[in-house]
Amino acid sequence: MQNLQEDIRNDWTREEISKIYHSPVLDLMYQGATMHRKYHNGQEVQVCTLLSVKTGGCPEDCAYCPQAARYHTDVKAHKMLEAEEILSKAREAKANGSTRFCMGAAWREVRNGRDFDRVVDVVKEVTQMQMEVCCTLGMLTAEQAKKLKDAGLYAYNHNLDTSEDYYADIISTRDYQDRLNTLENVRQAGVSVCSGGIIGMGETDKDRIGLLHTLATLPEHPESVPVNALVPVEGTPLEEQQRVSVWEMVRMIATARILMPKAMVRLSAGRVRMNLEEQALCFMAGANSIFAGDKLLTTPNPDYVDDKKMFQTLQLRPREAFKNETKIEAVQI
Repeated sequence: MQNLQEDIRNDWTREEISKIYHSPVLDLMYQGATMHRKYHNGQEVQVCTLLSVKTGGCPEDCAYCPQAARYHTDVKAHKMLEAEEILSKAREAKANGSTRFCMGAAWREVRNGRDFDRVVDVVKEVTQMQMEVCCTLGMLTAEQAKKLKDAGLYAYNHNLDTSEDYYADIISTRDYQDRLNTLENVRQAGVSVCSGGIIGMGETDKDRIGLLHTLATLPEHPESVPVNALVPVEGTPLEEQQRVSVWEMVRMIATARILMPKAMVRLSAGRVRMNLEEQALCFMAGANSIFAGDKLLTTPNPDYVDDKKMFQTLQLRPREAFKNETKIEAVQI
């Protein structure tokens, strides 16, 4: 019986990661595919749905984001959705095969009050639908994380976006440590951590390796690692950025898979610009999760019909919710 803990390391060096990342791409894909099949079913892909429950008007200056109030984009700000509208979207997502439902709000940080209370109530309701419930609401205190955990929250997304060295070139309204503090608050509460980044923002390979190094050397690996390709939006500082190639995505996905074997590696934003063959390469390299539905917060995404056709062609099947769940215990302070 092979020891499925033997590849789990939190002491990776940048040099080791760089060597993996810069491997000949077909060899790298093979390594990622091999590690993927050691820890996961190669035919299973988790289908997730991400809904913007509060859109636009964000005070931050993330250079990639059309929801920042300071940029002139086509995104129209709207207040928090009513609970029943969110629940209706969750039921629709489940009917279309999603097993994880994520709610995003364009907040810098969570503020206690009516809107947060509504999120907590919706988390309770969606959990009863037997879906994994995820939130991405900005910075979170330890007390807020515990409140969400008590409501049944399964996962919390808070991306690091890029390397610590390049971070200030993309965002100036918060520090890298702020993001790491939120991840720690989530982990301490016993909530599953979802954290990844975006490529195509003008960063170097060294920055991509730096991001992976930070994620892979956390005290515990994130249970979910989204790999996003920038979708340039007119009106944002990064509107002129060129599309990243599929081989850049493959390198990130395969390296993430090798470094963090047990994680769900999510082929996230930018998928709408990929054809079937390019997405297949990403699945081969180690991706085993996608976001379904026609939007990822405010950016375009393939619709459910297209994804169902892709699953049929590639003979993939949706991964069930809570599969192989190991209970995450809250850390006692």
